[in-house]
Amino acid sequence: MTSEPMTNDQLDIHLRVARREDCSRLLDLVHELALYEKAPQEVTVTLQEFEEAGFGNKPVWKAFVAEVDNFIIGFALYYIRYSTWKGQRLYLEDLIVTEAFRGKGAGKLLFNRLLQEAQELGFNGMSWQVLDWNEPAINFYNKYEAGLEAGWLNASLSKEQINNYKL
Repeated sequence: MTSEPMTNDQLDIHLRVARREDCSRLLDLVHELALYEKAPQEVTVTLQEFEEAGFGNKPVWKAFVAEVDNFIIGFALYYIRYSTWKGQRLYLEDLIVTEAFRGKGAGKLLFNRLLQEAQELGFNGMSWQVLDWNEPAINFYNKYEAGLEAGWLNASLSKEQINNYKL
């Protein structure tokens, strides 16, 4: 996909598919998001790992970037999630717009591009997580009439926990 001009009343925002050379800027935005979410210490992925995961021999994610004047102001990164109940679904890992550009339409353009991608690829749905205290994000998703599910707890193991487990 080439750069697509997506304009709104305030900015000339261009969307395009992320490239390897964007990864450093994307990680800057990931760090910004982690700080906003009060968990900056949780970002442990290296630039090399991030690039390899997106552009190596077995890429596992794809992203769309939003640019203003050739500067990346936000991105939406997804991967394919398989549900034994629902089939293939687009899983939105991160939707990030840098603070100075929030509320100017970039998030909507990125989210709409994800919806288009889900339609084009024939996915059976789209899912993501949002922190229960992140009112601006919840309000954004409510505009799309997204279902917010209660009752599920997130579970995870770190690389260290996995490696320390005695099989």
